[in-house]
Amino acid sequence: MSGDDDIFSRLSPRTRTLAGLVLALSNFMVVLDLTIANVSVPHIAGNLGIAPDQGTWIITSYAVAEAICVPLTGWLAARFGVVRVFTLAMIGFGFFSLMCGLSMTLGMIVAARIGQGICGGPIMPMSQTLLMRIFPPETRARAMGLWAMTTLLGPAMGPIIGGYISDNWSWHWIFFINLPIAVLCVFAAQALLRPVETDTVRIPIDKIGLALLIFWIGCLQVMLDIGRDHDWFSDPTIVVLAVLAAIGFALFIIWELTEEHPVVDLRVFRHIGFTSGVFSLALCFGAYFSGIVVIPQWLQMTQGYTATWAGIVTAFTAMAALMTAPFAARFVGKVDPRIMISGAVFWLGLMTLWRAHWTSGIDFWTMAAPQFIQGFAMPFFMIPLTTLTLGSVLPSETASAAGLQNFVRTMAIAIATSLVLTGWGDSQRVSRNDLASVLQPGDAQTQLSALGMSTEQIRQTISNIVETEAIAVAVDHIFFISSLVLFTAAILVWLAPRPSGPVDTSAAH
Repeated sequence: MSGDDDIFSRLSPRTRTLAGLVLALSNFMVVLDLTIANVSVPHIAGNLGIAPDQGTWIITSYAVAEAICVPLTGWLAARFGVVRVFTLAMIGFGFFSLMCGLSMTLGMIVAARIGQGICGGPIMPMSQTLLMRIFPPETRARAMGLWAMTTLLGPAMGPIIGGYISDNWSWHWIFFINLPIAVLCVFAAQALLRPVETDTVRIPIDKIGLALLIFWIGCLQVMLDIGRDHDWFSDPTIVVLAVLAAIGFALFIIWELTEEHPVVDLRVFRHIGFTSGVFSLALCFGAYFSGIVVIPQWLQMTQGYTATWAGIVTAFTAMAALMTAPFAARFVGKVDPRIMISGAVFWLGLMTLWRAHWTSGIDFWTMAAPQFIQGFAMPFFMIPLTTLTLGSVLPSETASAAGLQNFVRTMAIAIATSLVLTGWGDSQRVSRNDLASVLQPGDAQTQLSALGMSTEQIRQTISNIVETEAIAVAVDHIFFISSLVLFTAAILVWLAPRPSGPVDTSAAH
């Protein structure tokens, strides 16, 4: 009996199915937490007495911590065992979710979100690794299909669940709901998965590489998050952070390329197919996530939407993606992945350009239409991109390439969030000044005065109208820039050679 057959024989079909559902549920919880806080940022900011743009630290701190921890997953699994790492990560995730819910200050919730990200980072790849380990090859595709559905469903449900909880209960509960799921997954993992624990080996950890990674990403993210409040490079603090991030990044690259056991294997970038695919992925996720960040905040700030309905508008994309995911999977291997990716990304660009014509008087269904139609293309971009990138590297580099791909995707989301909110704020100021310079308020003042308004009320009413229109113009500006980024990514994919032969995507996460 082979080693694999021995592993499969340790679990009964019923146990295997239950374990698969628990692993899919754990992945769903982690993916959900990436977007559940987005629509709740105005609620959290208001409750903690901070500005909404400061509230975005709640989003970026989680994403950055997760990005830093993902490259460590392989080392942790080899050193301590897959099941043990998964269980400890789940315990940590539950604990920091509790701390997020109990937070009374911005500093406390950001620290707890960092803890959540550190513990959540290994859960996604570990759940996939364990699925590959417990299911035999003939049923693996169905198991991975269930796992992939939770990856798509999480971002869809996040804004709706987060919005509903914030409107009807309290924002604290968007974190407390993780506790019963985490407890269930911990006990289920111990009861069901202990027979498939992996062997452990003592392998060295690249401590200097890890320290440099944390240093340059930390400096970069703090710079991006506080830059808009400190007038960017006119503030010496921002200049120092930028210089430190650049030096740290340069040292990190030099060290990782010369280290025998690098924490991030940068050598895979020598493959042009991997490099072009990963950069396309970064641009696409950054541009796509700009809408997920901006739309809920805009709808709640000026359009009078509740967090629930803002979440529903945002979620239309993932709802459509769930419908086309099975078809995209069938085309992989039959159609050149570059055609699928380029066409899908171009489609996303067109939908983003459509959204660049929204106005302050827009209705629900006019917003929902491009969101929903955009979703049909998402699986045709996400699924074949894995084939393209992992098919461009050597089989021995697949695990490193998959980890690096996930790292770049997560960093792209974190950086894009900061850049988009900075650009949105700057565009609002420019638009407000432009509108104020061409405004002729005489007629409006006369009409409002006839309604019995005082001079101060008239001034405030006109100011509110200008502010609302300036924010809408700034939203359109963000979408226009995002569409250009997507069109660029659609072209960039063609730098990659067509993958040849079968691709092992099992290491992708």
